[in-house]
Amino acid sequence: MNIQYLTKIVGGQDGAVWGDYLFRFGPDGVCCVYNIEQLSSSASEGKMPEKFSSFKLEKTEIIKPHSNSVMFGNEYYSSEDEFPLLYTNIYNNHAKEEDPLKGVCCVYRIQRDGTAFSSTLVQIIQIGFVEDECYWSSSKDHGDVRPYGNFTIDRQAGIYYAFTMRDQCHSTRYFSFPLPNLRDGIDDEKFGVKKVTLTVSDITEYFDCEYHRYIQGACTHNGKIYSLEGFTNDVKNPPALRVISPENKCQERYIPFSDFGLTVEPEFIDFKDDVCYYAD
Repeated sequence: MNIQYLTKIVGGQDGAVWGDYLFRFGPDGVCCVYNIEQLSSSASEGKMPEKFSSFKLEKTEIIKPHSNSVMFGNEYYSSEDEFPLLYTNIYNNHAKEEDPLKGVCCVYRIQRDGTAFSSTLVQIIQIGFVEDECYWSSSKDHGDVRPYGNFTIDRQAGIYYAFTMRDQCHSTRYFSFPLPNLRDGIDDEKFGVKKVTLTVSDITEYFDCEYHRYIQGACTHNGKIYSLEGFTNDVKNPPALRVISPENKCQERYIPFSDFGLTVEPEFIDFKDDVCYYAD
């Protein structure tokens, strides 16, 4: 694996790459936008890159979008839009224990006017069976460490993958669904947008594979899922990358980042063409 160190960028969670821009989100819904070409030139000059812009996801007052996993989809809100719909998950909403929003993904329209970006919440996607011990939850009595789950999208195939750590079974379970259309769902009074609830009957297929530790950012590229994991650089939670094949229903590679001198919590991963962008 050929690794080239680029530079430091602001933002503590996942993000996504589209066109000339790299979007890096923090756990409070704030996104720092960078020009990819400028990132490369700053790295070659040994400088800290300047942000191209920044913005905040809409309705963070009622949603805590942890942005543990962020992806651009394949549908545009308008044919005139520069960016397709952006998907980002809740994952870790400890601040709203009365409604932790397990298995929830928020869909946003991203617009740009010069250097000014804005976001509009346009849809909610929710796993409707997070308490089902046959499918999602490994045990109500045991309690999973991260029952919120994670997701990624295969844009080319139009597949929405959701996956979750099943602690009692010591495995990670992947589900695939048809990627919901923006017109899907029913009106949700709380969020003011349509909400799609994915049920057991919507599952295309599912499979179990090796247990992931503290799942982090994820993306899909050429039909494979690239899932980051790890929280601390110790034997229990080492930073690593897992390459999952939905076609073969298995893990194909496990890559510990310590082999490359990378020991900090992994967060961000995405591809532009065949170049993988990663940040811890």
